[in-house]
Amino acid sequence: MDKTQKAVDYFNKGYNCSQAIFTAFNENNGISEETALKISCGFGAGCGRLGSTCGAVSGAFMVIGSKFGKFRADDDAAKEKTYLKVREFAQRFMELNKSINCSDLLGCHLGTSEGMEKAKKEGLVKKICPQLVREAAEILSAVIA
Repeated sequence: MDKTQKAVDYFNKGYNCSQAIFTAFNENNGISEETALKISCGFGAGCGRLGSTCGAVSGAFMVIGSKFGKFRADDDAAKEKTYLKVREFAQRFMELNKSINCSDLLGCHLGTSEGMEKAKKEGLVKKICPQLVREAAEILSAVIA
C-alpha cells in the first residue's frame, strides 16, 4: 500500500489528520507506530483545536524534519534545507487549498462551541479532511523524494 492510501486509512480509522500523515510516513526512522501516534496527536484539528496550522500540514512538517532536519548544532545547511522543503510543501498545499489553517479550510473554528457544532452538524471533518490528508500525502511524497 502506498503512503498516501496509508495516511487516508489512518484517518478513516479515527486518527487525526496529523497522526495520519506522520505515522503513514514514519517507516524507517526509528520511531514506533505508537510513539509516532502519540507525538503527532496534539497537532490535529489545527494544533489542538486552536484553529491554526492544519494537522495534515503539521504532520508533513514533522516528516520533513525527521528526514532532513538539523541534529548537529553546526549543521545549518540541514536546517536551511528543512526550511526550504517546509516552504515548498506549504506553497503547494496553498495552491490547492488557499490556506494551511484549519479554520480557513473547514470554514469554522473547532476550538469554539459554535464551530464544533457547525462541523458536527455539517459533517465537515468527514467531508473535507480526508481529501486534505490525501493531498498533503501526495505533496509530501513529491517534496521528500
